Amino acid sequence: MRAEIISVGTELLLGDATNTTARFLAERLALLGIDLSHQVTVGDDPARLTEAIRIALGRAQMIVITGGLGPTPDDITRESVSQALDVPLRHDEGVAEEIRRRFERARRPMPRSNLRQALVLAGAKVLRNPMGTAPGQLLEREGRLVILLPGPPTELETLWLGEVEPWIEGKGLAEETIRSTVLKTFGLGESKVAEVLEDLLADSSSCTTVTLVQEGEVHVKLTSKAPSAAEALRRIETVAEEVERRLAGYVFGRGDETLPSAVARLLTKGGHTLGVAESCTAGLMGAMVTSVPGSSRYFLGGVIAYANDVKRASLDVPEEMLSRHGAVSNPVALAMARGASRQMGADIGIGITGIAGPGGGSPSKPVGTVFIAITGPYGSECFHHRFMGDREGVRLQSAKSALFHLWRYLRKGLG
Repeated sequence: MRAEIISVGTELLLGDATNTTARFLAERLALLGIDLSHQVTVGDDPARLTEAIRIALGRAQMIVITGGLGPTPDDITRESVSQALDVPLRHDEGVAEEIRRRFERARRPMPRSNLRQALVLAGAKVLRNPMGTAPGQLLEREGRLVILLPGPPTELETLWLGEVEPWIEGKGLAEETIRSTVLKTFGLGESKVAEVLEDLLADSSSCTTVTLVQEGEVHVKLTSKAPSAAEALRRIETVAEEVERRLAGYVFGRGDETLPSAVARLLTKGGHTLGVAESCTAGLMGAMVTSVPGSSRYFLGGVIAYANDVKRASLDVPEEMLSRHGAVSNPVALAMARGASRQMGADIGIGITGIAGPGGGSPSKPVGTVFIAITGPYGSECFHHRFMGDREGVRLQSAKSALFHLWRYLRKGLG
């Protein structure tokens, strides 16, 4: 079965609101093994919406239309579907009564315009909406399944999971299932990852493999369509193990894992504590580390040492070292890491110093030059980077790279 999603709303078309419901529906359809062929966004224009519905009817067996079911004049979905399908609308007194009771419970007067939401397509199954006043509708017509759902995410998701999905499964429309997983890497560019995985990317016989870039990370998404979830996951795991073998040392996690949570897992495993000293990142790494619940078990604190005076006073970086090598240098980064460890009483210290720009660079140390140092029970290391991009891009890459270096440091030390 081929499906199409039509999202209704000028706010979505203009980018004033993020279309999170389309993503939710795409993921749920994939789990049911239903092929999603198109996603269309249409503004609050009856003629254009009617045209979009007619086009969808010509190329999909399931059309899911979201939004435009409210009580105001710009809520045009019911009328547009009625016109596109040549199916009349009828007043559903049961729906009308539910709307009245909802307003009574809220002790608010009901505007008469809300009764527009009691108009349903003749022959449609009404999907009762416990979260709002706009019911969903499900209509089978001439081999096509047309589903109308309210736009607010909470209402849509409640109706889909509670009403639509069980109905689809009960009708036997979900003959296969699609499962996916994402392997997350850092430290390699997308082109390098694609080169290493070239044959896997080209072979979609049992599992489709694609690469995606997300804030400096390269994600490898594996997707398989099979008669059962167990078979799809088995196929994915076979390819995932090969990806991890080829990209050993760069795959830090799967699924919802993040660099901070991957680091947290290893810090907890080793019973380590962490202190950080940040210059160009100005606390960004500390913020990332503490984004993980329970981070107080291992993160003791940090110093934002922008000025050289602060590096000297708070981290004991020697004046002679600053004068000879400059604040942005390998020795200073290591001294900052040791100072952070000492000042915080942590067994692992991180030091980050660099030039985020747009000014401050020189021929020998251009904008984007960053030194990241780690010191702790597994020795001391310092890494010299040259990041490209604007100020925020350099800062983000620096903080994430520090996390990645820490992850590799812990991974190597813990074995």
